[in-house]
Amino acid sequence: MAEKIKKFFQKKKADAKFKLAGPGHRLSESSISSQSVVRREEPAVKRSGLSEESKVAAEAALARLSQKRDNPAFNTSLAAIRAQVKRELESETANSKGSNEPLQVEKKIEIEKEVPGNFAASGVYFKCPLISNDILSRDEWKRNIKTFLYEQLEEERGLTACLIIQSCNNNREKIDTCVETLCKYLENIVTYPEEEKYQKIRMSNRAFTDRVQPIEGAMELLLAAGFAQQRLFNNEGVEEDFLVFIKDNVPSVESLVTLIDALRSAEPIQLELDRNLQVLLPSQAANKVQLPPSFYALTPEEIKREQQLRAEAIERSQMLRTKAMREKDELREMRKYKFAIIRIRFPDGILLQGTFSVYERYLDIHDFLRENLEHSDLPFVLTTPTGQKLNLDENSNKTLIDLRLVPTSVLNFAWHSSVAEEINNSPNKDVYLKPEIMVLVQEI
Repeated sequence: MAEKIKKFFQKKKADAKFKLAGPGHRLSESSISSQSVVRREEPAVKRSGLSEESKVAAEAALARLSQKRDNPAFNTSLAAIRAQVKRELESETANSKGSNEPLQVEKKIEIEKEVPGNFAASGVYFKCPLISNDILSRDEWKRNIKTFLYEQLEEERGLTACLIIQSCNNNREKIDTCVETLCKYLENIVTYPEEEKYQKIRMSNRAFTDRVQPIEGAMELLLAAGFAQQRLFNNEGVEEDFLVFIKDNVPSVESLVTLIDALRSAEPIQLELDRNLQVLLPSQAANKVQLPPSFYALTPEEIKREQQLRAEAIERSQMLRTKAMREKDELREMRKYKFAIIRIRFPDGILLQGTFSVYERYLDIHDFLRENLEHSDLPFVLTTPTGQKLNLDENSNKTLIDLRLVPTSVLNFAWHSSVAEEINNSPNKDVYLKPEIMVLVQEI
């Protein structure tokens, strides 16, 4: 992104990060309670085992496990939650013989609106720290980003127009074509400043009407580059609309070079997927099993087509098929989804739930869990419902689709064998999530 664009948003970005940092803390306060939960962006690191430093950190965390909590009110609430979980698990064992089946998604995709209470999540939500700390749906963010950018036009029309082109249009191919056409207009003026033919754009010209005019922000860019709309006579003597470059409208012809650079280097304002973190009791997890429509990568027309494909699938299921054929169908089925629900079940029955893109990596799940663990420096293991242990060294860069965790999956949590025995012998062996996360457990 061009340097001026970076400076333009630098202050707003810094303000957003400052707000996300949360309230300050005294140096004497517990380091555990003030740990940052900001998402880590560093690349995956190969781990071959516990280093000496990791062992020291693990020993320190284990020592803390033996200490009593300072907040008795939370202990009381935690005891109530554990008691409720125990009752539910006993009931579940009696009714279903302790079934540990993963979270199920109803096979049939309903076009009609489902009862929201049955949804595993109310929807898919995003953050945009560049603009604000709000958590909104994608459509709401599109409107907010558009409003935000148009508010900046008066301060810096040219550079803001570049961002409008990138952020307020959907077709990437048409955006790229428009950018190249606009750059060609401006490059011609820079290269041939005295050539009058390069200083006029006929608005009825097919290249302009097809490549430039339909793209939001393109006209704002041309106005910022010194063009003004005028009625002129064409070569046939007919009066029509032209965009005419007026040198006095810009500081210098050379300033167009900065605008060309901004056009080519600007990127759309990015949204960050919000995890929509939930802490669930077993009964709540059992009731919330369906995915909302926003999780599907399907239009209503595609849903109808999908129903037809399901009928064909029933016919195919009666035929002998190879493993490769079954895997191909399985991948095609998973690609219907844009997002996935991942639930992590702890030994005490509590489930931690998060929303992920189907193309995120296992490392993202690992980091999400570590950010919410009370003892995040202790090693742990996640196991799929089929019994596969997810190893960070082998699976960190595999996507959720690669690991067959789409559209939903329940992963079972356990402490790593190197610390499991010592944890099981500690007084607070059943402490898993941070207190501020446990208070999110939905009402019993």
